[in-house]
Amino acid sequence: MKKLNWGLIGCGDIARRRVAPALRDLQQCEFVSVNRKDHSKAEAFAAEFGARKWVKEWQEVVSDPDIDAVYIATPVHLHAGQTIAAAEAGKHILCEKPMALNVRECDAMIAAATANGVKLGIAYYRHFYPVIIRSKNIITRGDIGKIVSVQMNAASHFNALPGEPRYWLLVKEQSGGGPMMDFGCHRIEVMLNLFGPIVKVRSVVNQLSFAREVEDTATALFEFANGAHGLLFVSHAAFEAQDTLAVYGTRGSLHVRNLNSGDLRIVDENGERLEEHALKTNPHELLIDDFTRAVSLGQNPGVTGHDGRAVNVILDKIYHPD
Repeated sequence: MKKLNWGLIGCGDIARRRVAPALRDLQQCEFVSVNRKDHSKAEAFAAEFGARKWVKEWQEVVSDPDIDAVYIATPVHLHAGQTIAAAEAGKHILCEKPMALNVRECDAMIAAATANGVKLGIAYYRHFYPVIIRSKNIITRGDIGKIVSVQMNAASHFNALPGEPRYWLLVKEQSGGGPMMDFGCHRIEVMLNLFGPIVKVRSVVNQLSFAREVEDTATALFEFANGAHGLLFVSHAAFEAQDTLAVYGTRGSLHVRNLNSGDLRIVDENGERLEEHALKTNPHELLIDDFTRAVSLGQNPGVTGHDGRAVNVILDKIYHPD
């Protein structure tokens, strides 16, 4: 498989911890260029992760003829404009989550990718978690019967101060919302992947602990097309960290205490058993490997722009209930 030449737009937290190491380490990827306003920091970042070039403006990444694909790792309000520009320059795009601030922007991104014949993927990397793949197999085979309910809790105590690197997450015009936009979107993608379309949404979104522009806690109740119920709780205010999945069926249930650790407890007619499906690599390697192969083989990536849009449809309903 021919190597895919990558450009990275954005050098924030997720780029440093996950994206750049994956672009450096994957054999089928060539890390060509990265941008950052501070040129000295861009040079240091490039040297650390093996990028051949460093530039000041993201437009220079998009216009570079040496680049085949771009990874967009910027705040949410920049995703649509940068994706459209990259598509118009003929670059394939893998964009951070959530896809955009709203469905209208998602539609514009999809239209640009389609019009220019490029692939568009969204970075919902939990789609590739071994524990999610195993759970989907169990559910699809009907091993735990008809699904009655799914519940997910996600909490991470967070309230950045102005000037701190991740403060933009609390600025509504940049992030679109609080924990529901930040990491609730990941859980919505998991639910859509495992259980199919959501047809009804009810929500409570508010500030319980912190005075700020976006919510610190939100709860959403879903009804799936197959009749199953879903409950999603997310919070920046809760003290105890949470990252759980519980699936209840008519003949059994699945319980994941921590999605990142991959422990799976199965309860069914045969009793109770434990399985381990731990990640053995940087999860962004799974995501970027899938996207790279999709480009090479002319196939759709595991998480497409349409999948990203489906998450934003639910986010819009949570934040703007009828």
